[in-house]
Parts: sequence; structure tokens; C-alpha cells
Amino acid sequence: MTSRIVPAISIAVNRPAAPGPVVVSVPHAGRIYPPEILAAARVHRSALERLEDRWCDRIAAGARDAGASVVAALWARAVADCNRGEGQMAPGEVAPTLRAQFAAPGRKERAGLGVVPTRLADCGPLWKQPIDRAALEWRLDRLHRPYHDALAGEIAAARARFGFAILVDLHSMPPIPQGQPGHGTRIVIGDRFGATAAESLVDLAMASASALGEPVQRNQPYAGGHVVRTHGRPGDGVHAIQIEIDRSLYLTAERLPDAERVARLARWFAALVGEAGQWRPDADALAQAAE
Repeated sequence: MTSRIVPAISIAVNRPAAPGPVVVSVPHAGRIYPPEILAAARVHRSALERLEDRWCDRIAAGARDAGASVVAALWARAVADCNRGEGQMAPGEVAPTLRAQFAAPGRKERAGLGVVPTRLADCGPLWKQPIDRAALEWRLDRLHRPYHDALAGEIAAARARFGFAILVDLHSMPPIPQGQPGHGTRIVIGDRFGATAAESLVDLAMASASALGEPVQRNQPYAGGHVVRTHGRPGDGVHAIQIEIDRSLYLTAERLPDAERVARLARWFAALVGEAGQWRPDADALAQAAE
């Protein structure tokens, strides 16, 4: 792949006039498909769009006014999945010369949902050719690495100002099917089972989500992915949570945003950002961060 005709900007960073300690991440709502990506695909663009956290960036529309810096991917998840690590691919999904570096795939990678998505149910392979080194590096250099560099920069700035930072990684999910753990849950708050955020911050988020009157779960079935695992370090004063929102709460049957329901969730999310901006780590967490 070359970058000659690719749109230059793959991410957006929006900062408030008076930044608080909260950084919002929106890695999967991008809707830009560079021409190289469409040319490499063996499926229609509509199939690639199934990878998106469709329109969930609109839920974060008021986060900047509530004091958060917002980092959002503009390019689509089909280019690279910013919520996967660079080593998360299955050997069978890449060219033979790359297979040795992807020797221990997990369940999602084996399903084709690695750092480069390669398969979807009912679609088969997404790309005309296996992902080779040039294609992988192009995708990582143009989207994945700039995204995480931007997140790290905003988190570092917040931590420098306040002594700590809060990362809220925003996603949407399809309705959880009957028979699967968490069926009926509409919002999931993930902290990797206590590893990425202080308990009191998770409690705040759970209470805020519950006030919407929707079923809320913690860590089931989504405990948090690469973004919170990489950047969430409570011992260093960085507290990270992942939020998954059932798309049926804000999309129509045609997968378009319902203005009234989007506005309801946007008001809630802005309020959550405002509450989180007033939160402070407890004394034990502050002492641990200072060590």
C-alpha cells in the first residue's frame, strides 16, 4: 500500500478550553475508508461497516464541553483495530512471512478480529490477499500508532496537571444474544476485573449508568480491551474504564442514529464525564501513585 492519495488525518483530538483529568477514547466509530482499503477488499463496503461501533462518537458529542479531551479515530476499524495490540493476529490470517510473530492467537484473533480485521461471520475473508508486512505496517503507521500516541499524550498532560488521569474508552455493542452471559444487559462497564481503575471510580460509573434505567453489568461480557489494558495503570495514577452501550439504545433498525435517543445518551455521557472530573483517587491510590 502507498499513502499518496490517502486522506491525511486519521484521528481527531478535541481539547476543552479548561481541560480536566478525563480523556475520552472513541476508537471504533470512524467512518472514513481510504481508497486503498476499499481497493484491497473482496467484500462490499457495507460488510466492512459491520465492524464499526456505528455512530457512537455522537454519544461523546458533549464530552469536550464537560471538560474531557476526546481522542477519536476518523478512519474505519477495517483499517486497523485500535483496541487490539500490534501482536494480536492469527497466523492463518497473514502472509507466511509474518506467521512466526503471531504464534499465540486468542479467541478473537482466531475469529478474524485481530489488529487487522480479516473475517466476519457470513462474509468469509474480507481482503483479496492475506495481510503482508507492507500492508500491516501501513495500517499500523497510519492509524493504530498515531491513535495510541495521541491517547498517551493526552493522558500524560492530564496527569501532569492533576497528578492522575481518567481514561474512558467508549464503545457500542450488538444486543447480547439469548443464552450468552450478560443477555439483556444494555451497558457494560469494564475495568478488567479491578486491574485498570480504582473501585470508587467504577462504582461512580456503574451508578451513573444505572440511573438511565437500563440493565448494567460490570466486566460481563466485556471486561475491557487493549486500550484500557495498555493505558490503565492505577499504580501510576491512570485509571481506565471501558463502556459498551447496546446499539439498539440509539440506532434505528436501519442502523441510523435516532436523534432523540442519541441526545439522551449524549446528555448522560457528558454528565458522567463531569462527575468523573470531580472524582479524586482515594488516599491509598494517591500514595501508590506517588511511590
